[in-house]
Amino acid sequence: MKRKDFLQKAGLTMLGGLAASKLSAKELTWSELCNATFDPLDKEIGFNHLPNKKSLVMNNMVIHRANTRGHQNHGWLKANHSFSFANYHNPERMHFGVLRVLNDDYIEAGRGFGTHPHDNMEIITIPLEGDLEHKDSMGNSGVIRHGDVQVMSAGKGIMHSEFNYNKDKPVKLFQIWLFPNKRNVEPRYDQVTFDSKGRDNQWQQILSPNSDDEGVWIHQDAWFHLGDFDGGKTVNYNLKRQGNGMYLMMISGKATINGQTINSRDAVGLWDTDKVAIETQEDSRFLMLEVPMQIA
Repeated sequence: MKRKDFLQKAGLTMLGGLAASKLSAKELTWSELCNATFDPLDKEIGFNHLPNKKSLVMNNMVIHRANTRGHQNHGWLKANHSFSFANYHNPERMHFGVLRVLNDDYIEAGRGFGTHPHDNMEIITIPLEGDLEHKDSMGNSGVIRHGDVQVMSAGKGIMHSEFNYNKDKPVKLFQIWLFPNKRNVEPRYDQVTFDSKGRDNQWQQILSPNSDDEGVWIHQDAWFHLGDFDGGKTVNYNLKRQGNGMYLMMISGKATINGQTINSRDAVGLWDTDKVAIETQEDSRFLMLEVPMQIA
């Protein structure tokens, strides 16, 4: 696939992306906004708004280096955006297939996001360190701890809030949004705890389209895996579904893919292939996101 075709395939206008997410302070009621503990991002329009052109695009592969992600620092919240989000806008990084958002967030103790709306988005939260408190309009309330994976199908509409549960340490997490393959479904919530030993030198499935499969499930033909691999290994991943693409986030470590070295928080997207071989140069931890490349 040519670079132009890939960008057309993966491209979406910023307006469409933000309309789908509805994550904007201006969308909240005045009462909700006054009681929220996150910064109104509309006060910073123009901040971090220049496109970052430093993606390395090859035949069927793109590399997003860690230091080329969008970055926002609100003091209590430090966020890195792999794709355009809020007022970080990059027309070449709107999404990767149905993968719309991959945010790498750091939230200070006791702080968080006040009640805000979502619809027609599959939202997955993976704490890397610390614990996150969740409340939503379906009546769910609880703590997502390190080792848990939470999914929320926003469907026809949901309100929720997220706060650092701990008063003495930050929480670090990935929050991931996927476009669903069914619109306006009944909102749903799920959470699963995983044993980290299940990813020692192997892929541990944490998400799939199937409710009776391992991990959480979503309304999309996607599979997520975590893996912790020793250095000096060749790690293979084979697609579950023909036509899907792979987006690999390197959580930590150093590895080589198709002759390209990747380091901590670098990401690699691959399409038009059914497998990938990863050579670890040192102990490495990966998050593999297999997603459809076409938005339904």
